[in-house]
Amino acid sequence: MNLLRTREDVERQEEHFLAPFAQRSSVTRGRLHPQPAHRWRSEYQRDVARIIHSAAFRRLEYKTQVFLNGTGDHYRTRLTHTMEVASISRTLARALGLNEDLAEAVALAHDLGHAPFGHSGEETLDRLLKAHGGFDHNGQSLRVVTLLESPYEEFDGLNLTYEVLEGVQKHAEARVAPDLGHHPCACLEGQIADLADEIAYYAHDMQDGLEAGLINPAQLSDVALCAEISRHNGLDLTGADAKVARLRLARLLSNHLIHDVLKASAGRIAAAGVRSADDVRRHPSLLIGYTEETATKTKALRSFLYAHLYFHPEVNGANQRACDLMADVFNAYLLDPSQIGREATRRVPNSGLYRAAGDYIAGMTDRYLLREHARLFHGA
Repeated sequence: MNLLRTREDVERQEEHFLAPFAQRSSVTRGRLHPQPAHRWRSEYQRDVARIIHSAAFRRLEYKTQVFLNGTGDHYRTRLTHTMEVASISRTLARALGLNEDLAEAVALAHDLGHAPFGHSGEETLDRLLKAHGGFDHNGQSLRVVTLLESPYEEFDGLNLTYEVLEGVQKHAEARVAPDLGHHPCACLEGQIADLADEIAYYAHDMQDGLEAGLINPAQLSDVALCAEISRHNGLDLTGADAKVARLRLARLLSNHLIHDVLKASAGRIAAAGVRSADDVRRHPSLLIGYTEETATKTKALRSFLYAHLYFHPEVNGANQRACDLMADVFNAYLLDPSQIGREATRRVPNSGLYRAAGDYIAGMTDRYLLREHARLFHGA
C-alpha cells in the first residue's frame, strides 16, 4: 500500500469532491514563466507556500492593523488579520465545494501591499504619490507578487498562477498584473477574499476596540446588526462585562456573517446556473456576497467602526503622528536617492524615483520606518 499522495492524487480528489463551478488546479492557465510541475503539491498549494515564504508576508507581523504595532501584545497585526482572512476563506470555500487552496492563496496575498501604519499610512503614501499614480494597497499587493518579491534569478515576482493573480487583481480593481482576460468577474475562489476580509475586520477590529476600552458594549446596542445578534443569543450588551462582550460578540458576529454569505451565495450560484469556473468569470455580477438585508446592516457597522475606532483620537492621532514621520522619510529619499535600498534603486530607471521610493516605504514595517527616520534625521 502506497501511503504517499502525489500531485496527481490531489487533482483526482479535486475532480471527485469539488463542485462543477469550482476552479480545478489541473486546468490552471499556468504561470507567466512556465515551471515544471511539483511532485507532491498542486499548483495552488505551491502558490500558498510561495506567499508564506516571502519576505513581504513575514513583514506583515510588524505592520499595523488598527493599533500601531507594539501598542499591545494582543491586538491584531496585519499578519494575524491575514491569517484570519485565510481561515474564513477556507471555511467559505469548503462549504461551497470550492478549491480551498486557491481561496487561501488569494487571501494570503491580498494584503501584502499594505504600507506601515495601516490605512493612515496608505492615505499618506497616496497623497505623496498623487502626481505619480497614487497609492492603493490592493494594487500594491499585485505589484509585490509580480515584481517586488524576487526569489528567483530568472525573473521578478513570485510567479504565481494566473488564477491567484486574477483573484488579487479583482480584489484590487486595478490592472497591473499580466493580462488575465477581460471577464467581468474572478472565479468564485477569487471572489471570496473580499468578503472574508470584511468579516475578519468587522468582528476582530471591534474586538480589539473593546479590549482597548475605546468602544464599550452599550454603544454596540445601537448598531442594528450587533443588537440583533446579541438579542438572538441572550447577550445583554447594555449590562455586559467588556471581556464577555469582547470574546462572545466577535465570535457570534463572525459566525452570523459567514452563515449569511453562504446562504446568499449558494442561492445566487444556483440561480445563475453556472456549470464551470469560466461560466462564473463570464457572469455579469459577483455571486459571492451577503443577503441584501445584511449588506445594509454591515454598512452601518462599518460607519460605526470608522466613527468610534479608526478615527478615535487615540488611534488616529498616534497613526497620524507616525505618518508625519513617513512623509519626512519619503522626502528625504527624493532629496538623496542614494538612501533608498539597493533593489529600489535598481527600479528607478523603469519605475521613476517617486514610485521606487514609494515601493521601498510601502514594504517597510512600522518599526523599521521609525528606525529609518531616526537614522536619517537624528543620526541614530
